[in-house]
Amino acid sequence: MKATTAASVLALIWEGATAQDFNAAPPDLSTLPALSLFETWRPHTHVLPPDGQIGDPCAHYTDPETGSFHVGFLHNGTGIAAVLTDDLVHYYDVRPNGNYSIVAGGPNDPLAVFDGSVIPSGVDGKPTLLYTSVSALPIHWTLPYTRGSESQSLAVTYDGGKNFTKLDIPPVIPEPPADVDVTGFRDPYVFQNAELDQTLGSAEGTWYTIISGGVRDVGPGMFLYQNTSPDFEQWEYLGEWYHEPANSTWGNGDWSKTFGYNFETSNVFGLTREGYSYNGSPFLTIAVESSYEPIQDSVSSLHAQLWAAGSFGIPEGENVTFSPDMVGVFDWGLASYAAAGKVVPATSQASTASGAPDRFISYVWLTGDVFGGVVGFPAEQQGWQNTLLTARELFIKNIPNVVNNDLVKETGSWRVAADSDSAGECVELETLGIEIARETHDAMTAAPSFTEPDQTITSAGVTPFTRSPESKFFILEAEINFNSRASDLQAGFQILANEFESTTIYYQFSNESIMIDRSQTSAAAGTTTGIDASPESGRLRLFDINDRCGNNGGNGGHGGSGGHGGSGGHGGSGGPGGHGGQGGYAGNGDHNCGGEDEKGEHHSTNCKSNSAATRDVQTSHSAQVGEHIETLSLTVVVDNSVLEVYANSRFVLSTWVRPWYQNSTEIRFFQNGEGEASFSNIHVADGLFDAYPDRDQ
Repeated sequence: MKATTAASVLALIWEGATAQDFNAAPPDLSTLPALSLFETWRPHTHVLPPDGQIGDPCAHYTDPETGSFHVGFLHNGTGIAAVLTDDLVHYYDVRPNGNYSIVAGGPNDPLAVFDGSVIPSGVDGKPTLLYTSVSALPIHWTLPYTRGSESQSLAVTYDGGKNFTKLDIPPVIPEPPADVDVTGFRDPYVFQNAELDQTLGSAEGTWYTIISGGVRDVGPGMFLYQNTSPDFEQWEYLGEWYHEPANSTWGNGDWSKTFGYNFETSNVFGLTREGYSYNGSPFLTIAVESSYEPIQDSVSSLHAQLWAAGSFGIPEGENVTFSPDMVGVFDWGLASYAAAGKVVPATSQASTASGAPDRFISYVWLTGDVFGGVVGFPAEQQGWQNTLLTARELFIKNIPNVVNNDLVKETGSWRVAADSDSAGECVELETLGIEIARETHDAMTAAPSFTEPDQTITSAGVTPFTRSPESKFFILEAEINFNSRASDLQAGFQILANEFESTTIYYQFSNESIMIDRSQTSAAAGTTTGIDASPESGRLRLFDINDRCGNNGGNGGHGGSGGHGGSGGHGGSGGPGGHGGQGGYAGNGDHNCGGEDEKGEHHSTNCKSNSAATRDVQTSHSAQVGEHIETLSLTVVVDNSVLEVYANSRFVLSTWVRPWYQNSTEIRFFQNGEGEASFSNIHVADGLFDAYPDRDQ
């Protein structure tokens, strides 16, 4: 918002907020004045600009001079804006009123600025942005590609991120590889990785970039380049290092959706059980563009936000490749997309205060209209669109004492740990660990709180909590235990409930999924088009656990030895699979403490022990002994209209909920079908913090 209009805009927002009666049935919201719904569903803790539209997260970095973490994002389709944080709790606009750090309009980018990523100490030792500069539109994987329409250019900030000044040189990567008909060529992501250095024989700490896209009539992929000059102007093409057959799947697709037709916003990073490491096991996050049949020009009717883990190698006669050994979904929400993260070192302001080690912190974009699939939402009345989801820290998650049965042997989003006997009675599994950033979680749970007594429910119905939140800004944590895999059992919670509205979150054994029923979420859906009420779901396997295995192959935490074996494979549309990880990585659980590379981000000069004990990897209820079903451990974040469901430190499902009535705050136990569910360790913190202390609204 412009400073000259700030007062009048605030007056409109206040007038609209006070004019609504949230104790009465909703009107047709599209008939209300502009900005009258600005505060109605606006979240408090999430990253979003003061007003307008937020797009893909991108251009994050930790400022090497200040230790502040900058979180960037596309804004209003015009350029990149950013906020910064010193604690991953409170955010401050880098420029007043959320203005842009870089916009389109130069010789390289006359039409648009797309996503980019930052080398923290690049040109002149300053944060340097490598971004997609756009000179021709439209661009879409269904359309013929215009070579040179997407190029990769450099910009540098000399004023703490307020302005990224474009270098007065042509694009450093001017077009896609020769003789390759691409479906896209954008979103460069810069990274460093020891295994890739060793595979290629490159100098330690070499900077690489992957550019997302695909090859027409072949499938989605990523193009790998390495920097070969100290001024970051020379990038050598190393090949299409990872690709998948068009619209293929990992295994049968149950645990990873589809690879689609084009990749976007891919990230590469190394992980151990503690967090990020330059020496860590390679992981990727991948945004996928796909479509229902029949495919229409310029329409991506399906999207997915995936992750993959595996290893690097150079097959005989080929370029360096990434071979996955497990693939999963980073966020199962239909509107969740374009994840982008960055290393937050132990020396950053946030990590120094919390004692956290080097971490990879990722943000996901939650689009407000499911990529245009939902039409008619009262956007003018709301005055802002979309949000970034809660900051997430990533690590290798271990699951010890897993009974080695058919549930383990399926090709999925897990692998048998390298130091575990794959033929034993029990195995230790590994997967991608996803948790709310510890500082953010601690601030959420520091709100006034209460507990709910444990319950064991044996029959269908809903049971109200003895106490419920007073607001629509809360975090609910609970555990649910099941004594059998009854096929029709559904158990969980109803939230944001009153006599007219409710949102139901439950686990369903018949398809091993966490479900979100939004059919009764908002009374406004009955009066206004564009209030999406479709169901959401994501798959989470609860494994069989045998405590008597004595932590077979595991150490109960994620500060241990790390590693992976190449047991996976996948079958795509073109054949029976064949991606088998090479294995061979054995992390040592440290963060490569020692000398800091001037242009790097993988060393820490202040390595503290990770409070790995706070990373609870317990897989069974304390009362259970012997063989049992893994406990479902839920964390439910409700930030007004934004709902995020975390489970077992390896699952996230995010969506929108837009209840209308002021008193839609009740929480209830929910159960349906035959079987028994035991609810325990139920904790609610009510009244989430305001992430923007310097903003007027």
